[in-house]
Amino acid sequence: MKRPLILLVSVMLAFVSCRSHTEQVQIHRFEHLLFSTPADQLSSTLAAQFDTYNSPLLNLHPSDPDYMAMLHGFVSDPTVRRIYKATDSLYHDLLWLEQSLGKAMQRASKLCPEVQCQRFYTLITADFQNYDSRVFCYNGDMAISIDRYAVGAMPDMQHFGLPAYLVRLCSREHILADCMAAAVRARIQVPEGDMTFLDHAIAEGKVLYCLEQLLPDQHDTILLRYSAEQLRWMQDNTKHVWGWYIQNEVLYSSDLAQLRNLIDDAPKTNAFGDGSAPRTGAYIGWQIVRRYMKKNTTDISRLLAETDSRKILTDSGWRP
Repeated sequence: MKRPLILLVSVMLAFVSCRSHTEQVQIHRFEHLLFSTPADQLSSTLAAQFDTYNSPLLNLHPSDPDYMAMLHGFVSDPTVRRIYKATDSLYHDLLWLEQSLGKAMQRASKLCPEVQCQRFYTLITADFQNYDSRVFCYNGDMAISIDRYAVGAMPDMQHFGLPAYLVRLCSREHILADCMAAAVRARIQVPEGDMTFLDHAIAEGKVLYCLEQLLPDQHDTILLRYSAEQLRWMQDNTKHVWGWYIQNEVLYSSDLAQLRNLIDDAPKTNAFGDGSAPRTGAYIGWQIVRRYMKKNTTDISRLLAETDSRKILTDSGWRP
């Protein structure tokens, strides 16, 4: 009778161990605090909760009358309250995200400890035009503009004028990868002075390489923010894209303003026509970094600290 008992205890310990790894992340719901607190108690509530929410990403000033007047105006705005209600209907419970982030941070503790975050927050910003600011990371804190991921649930607001290709990305399935990508970007060392297109491509390649290590269960379409068709196009046309870069002397150009269509999310890359993938530089950078990490004895921490993109390209020996 002892062996079944030992087996049961072992299973229970394994279960508790797994839960401890997934429950180590607690997301503090700043939007719940704001929108559930009566207006006349908001200042005192924020003061009482100041230690929990005292992050540079939230920038709280509960004793500042001007700040509180602005905050009162924000939480009482009818449109903002509709956004909060629609968002909370989708994301009232974020246990699934806490568990997923916990697993990713557990992997980060072994592979690249500097990428780990200690404090996590969600908030409502009601600002949908700056898509790149959906997740913020600073000094071990992470803040998620959770309403950015509810745009698809608010068709009555015409998706706030966002184009369809961005509405597709504002969804639950992209939250985890966006969070970890922000954590990685916050730790990437970049060269001094103006960045070249190659610098940008390698930086994005580092992000994608880290994501595939930290989120092994996520499909490449999620990591790249591609549709399945865009991923196939990029895989089939990598050599063509690389040749175009070389022919047009793109790699070492620092005029990134003229190269935004190769960098930003978009429905396509204009130079390659309809049906092409966006963010081609990120995909190319990923392939270079993959080959570099395979050929060289190094680790992720040193990869993130390496600022010489030409060295990474040369040492990788990558060619499509």
